[in-house]
Amino acid sequence: MSESHIPAIERVRHDLKMREVEVARIEQLSLGFASITFKGAALSDFTSLSFDDHVKFMFDDTDGQQVRRDYTPRRFDRQACEVDLEFALHGHGGAAEWARNATVGSKAVIGGPRGSMILPLVMDWHLLVGDASALPAVTRRLEELPSAARVQAVLLVDAADRREFATQANADVHWATSNKELLQALKDLPLPGGAGLAWGGGEAALMAQVRKLLIDKGLARQAARISAYWKQGVADHHEHLD
Repeated sequence: MSESHIPAIERVRHDLKMREVEVARIEQLSLGFASITFKGAALSDFTSLSFDDHVKFMFDDTDGQQVRRDYTPRRFDRQACEVDLEFALHGHGGAAEWARNATVGSKAVIGGPRGSMILPLVMDWHLLVGDASALPAVTRRLEELPSAARVQAVLLVDAADRREFATQANADVHWATSNKELLQALKDLPLPGGAGLAWGGGEAALMAQVRKLLIDKGLARQAARISAYWKQGVADHHEHLD
């Protein structure tokens, strides 16, 4: 990809704020995921400019210790002072347990986002790669892309948690059942010409392989925004893979 085809990504910083919120609604999205709507007057100035923004969701565990986890703001309504976060319900982590036990009125704190990396909507093509942890970001991105957008999505998600995406874009979604299948699908996928952008989010080791594979295929490093949303065996892990 030539320098002229490298997308311009705008970075916007936000004032860091801690906002006390409470659960307003809970919606079961699938066997393993729930959308929880939080409300609170402190959300009156909440902003999220990018589909892959993340906030710190903070709550007290049964021992009274504060737990912090990163989540993507799936939807926010400043007028209603509401924000939606999606929670994985499977597993034994503290956040999953909190979400399974949450009821209307449950209290929590949301911090951030600290900033937004705004990826352009108008590109010759878009590639979205991720595991189940990336579903909120992918869902939000597909909703916001215009009808002229060409999108390839390769997603590693259990069959019970796959979803229909609401999008105007010309989107082709491939569901993978294993790391190996996801990587093979990317190897077999030809990168179109022109200005394109690859975005990825998921487990650290897998996303490192995704990034290397795409660069080996000829994608410019600046045209790949790949993030480790979590790391096997490590709590509260989030990093952008440069």
